[in-house]
Amino acid sequence: MRTLVWLLRALLFFTLFAFALNNSHEAVVRWFFGHEWRAPQVIIVLLAFGLGAAFGVLAMVPAWWRHRRAAQRFEPLPATPVPAPDATAVPYAAHQDGV
Repeated sequence: MRTLVWLLRALLFFTLFAFALNNSHEAVVRWFFGHEWRAPQVIIVLLAFGLGAAFGVLAMVPAWWRHRRAAQRFEPLPATPVPAPDATAVPYAAHQDGV
């Protein structure tokens, strides 16, 4: 299983690497008031992906903190011992008719 995971990771890496090589030409991002930024297209795409992922993680932080505080408020239940099964009890299957 570990080998399969590493093969999938290698496939993903080489796919992204080929994407980067095929999209290395220059692209322009035009901002407001005539400002523009020139960079390789793959850099722009990867930067947009990274910023989107970071924004998604930061958007989830308040909910994570809320859930963590709520989980810490509850005290763990005391451990109750489970009684051992009765050795003389007959299993359920023996009570069925025709079995």
